[in-house]
Amino acid sequence: MADRTAERNRGILRDGLGTAWPICLGYIPIGLALGVLAQKAGLGPLETALMSTLVFAGGSQFIAVAMIKSGATLVAIVATTFMVNLRHALMSSALALPLKGVSRRFLALFAYGVTDESFAVNMAKFRAGGWDRWRALVVNHAANLTWIVSTVAGAWVGDFIPAGAFGIDYALTAMFICLLVFQLRSRFYAIVAAFSGLVATALYVTIPGNSHIVIAAVVAATAGYALRRSRSARGAL
Repeated sequence: MADRTAERNRGILRDGLGTAWPICLGYIPIGLALGVLAQKAGLGPLETALMSTLVFAGGSQFIAVAMIKSGATLVAIVATTFMVNLRHALMSSALALPLKGVSRRFLALFAYGVTDESFAVNMAKFRAGGWDRWRALVVNHAANLTWIVSTVAGAWVGDFIPAGAFGIDYALTAMFICLLVFQLRSRFYAIVAAFSGLVATALYVTIPGNSHIVIAAVVAATAGYALRRSRSARGAL
């Protein structure tokens, strides 16, 4: 019995790490970039480690570092990053079905590790079948550990890298573009993505702050859902 359990655990770990490694590979340069930018903003390795451990949200951390460097107030930083992270509510609602009936203790541990990348990978695996919450948990926390180590390493080497070198400021944007491309499985997804971009751009020039990101995500998701239901009703999908 013990051997069977150990073999099962090894299988879970192997499958989880095998799925997580592309995410981890992508996190290394982006984490290093964030660490360097954090160092330029006046944060040391310890502060960077605490931020990555307690927040673990690349987009929010890049925004927070930029706001710290510009001298923004604590209230402004917290409010802005909170708004940006509201997208996790949408991701959590999508994960509610495959994680139905799971204990709150497990959900708390799982939720801590949810990011855009781990969400996209795990949802694809859940849809394909043969995937469970434990393998998904390994994906989340393998990425988490890689992110923390990479950002701290970036903070350590920040002294030796000039500000703005190697296109570091563009690292996160490039990652999100890559994620978007992999999600464009049909013309329907491309239309929703383009609509979201148009809404976000229109709101960006009319609304101060970063709330346009969350609003555009909610509007586009709602429009996409309504369009899919309408087409399904007509038998188009």
